[in-house]
Amino acid sequence: MIVRILGEGQYRLDDSAQGKLGSLDTKLGAAVERDDTEAFGEALNGALRVVRETGTLVPADTLEPSDLILPHEGASLDEVRKLLAEDGIILN
Repeated sequence: MIVRILGEGQYRLDDSAQGKLGSLDTKLGAAVERDDTEAFGEALNGALRVVRETGTLVPADTLEPSDLILPHEGASLDEVRKLLAEDGIILN
């Protein structure tokens, strides 16, 4: 699985991390729908942590299709809404 963190790069994750990341992705989407800033921040930080700690950074000169795209660290709920409205690129 390839995960892109906007503004940071792509990470390759093995199957063992996908379940944990999928759960956080679901929580992230639910928080956006509920307009729950606190839950959004917790889910985003958790997802970023899983990707960074369990993933392997893909070399910058390699571009692979991303299975999941996450906002950058510190992204606001409003920023994510704009990205969703413009491109629909966040979350599965």
